[in-house]
Amino acid sequence: MFTGIVTDVGRIVETKVTGDLRARIATRYDVDGIDIGASIACDGVCLTVVALGPEGWFDVEISAETVSKTNLGGWGAGKRVNLERALKVGDELGGHIVSGHVDGLAEVVSVRHEGGSVRVTFRAPEALARFIAPKGSVALNGTSLTVNEVSGPEFGVNLIPHTQEVTTWGEVAVGDFVNLEVDTMARYVARLREYD
Repeated sequence: MFTGIVTDVGRIVETKVTGDLRARIATRYDVDGIDIGASIACDGVCLTVVALGPEGWFDVEISAETVSKTNLGGWGAGKRVNLERALKVGDELGGHIVSGHVDGLAEVVSVRHEGGSVRVTFRAPEALARFIAPKGSVALNGTSLTVNEVSGPEFGVNLIPHTQEVTTWGEVAVGDFVNLEVDTMARYVARLREYD
């Protein structure tokens, strides 16, 4: 489990296909404090650490299923990615409960500067749009964000300067596809309503 509060921005060192996609990610995390088998959210995708390097990197393996549902297939050397270590009992829950199980991709359809903030509008897949509500939460590329408005499959969020500085959101552009995880509670409420 995660909170959607990004705690590092890593950098892809290399990727290679070895049956699955394998990626090496440089990080500022103390790798001595990471165990093989640990879960780290990488751009919102819960991935398992399979190797560690004393130079400050960790490797993850990404299945074809994960590649097909996320934007990780587009990773290449130099790409910056949002990172979050798994939640520990007693940690502050500053965002919302995030599983790291991406539901699909949302497309950036507009980026508009408003003072120091940036207003970004996304288009969600039709099947996921019903789970997104004004003032609800979504995780986009692993970042817990509040939905400002919803119009059909499109929804908007506001990125304050701090978020732009400590995540990859300062680089957002129209046409980007981002990992979308809808709020778990919304998904369960919708499922329960099917039985009313």
